[in-house]
Amino acid sequence: MIRTRVGYCGGKHPNPTYRDMGDQTETTEVDFDPARISYDQILDIVWASHNPCGASYSRQYMTAIFYGSDEQKRVALASLAKRQVSLGTINTQVLPKTTFTLAEDYHQKYYLRNDRALMKELAKFHFTEAEFANSTAVARLNAYVGGHGTASQLEADLSGLGLADESGRLLLARLKR
Repeated sequence: MIRTRVGYCGGKHPNPTYRDMGDQTETTEVDFDPARISYDQILDIVWASHNPCGASYSRQYMTAIFYGSDEQKRVALASLAKRQVSLGTINTQVLPKTTFTLAEDYHQKYYLRNDRALMKELAKFHFTEAEFANSTAVARLNAYVGGHGTASQLEADLSGLGLADESGRLLLARLKR
């Protein structure tokens, strides 16, 4: 994946915010390189990362897959049908992507924002909030801080993340635990 951003999608409420989202749903937008990972592989990750049979108690937190093209719709529905065979009733909806509105800055890269040492180190890059939200390196760091990915993946990524050697070692040790 190239980058992720959190925001709001799926409704018609204009200019949603966390405190006033109307009919929008909290979601994650994923940019990916189809030469490196297919949409179907991303869907496998999505299905594995939540309980698709669970009922959501509000529109804000409903589980949904938003597709951006007819081909993505076809692949998403086929993926849904495959899971229904083994899981039964699935409450995750497959819906057309409407306008995606970026969530407030403090929601972007949540895990990383709560790691004071890494945030202090990242301050040397003087990211604007938009650059922070859209950075591939920051998205990868956020995933690793959140416990996603393997130690070998992090080792392969470390040289491109811009961290000091000590910070890289500490993050790697944390991921290995």
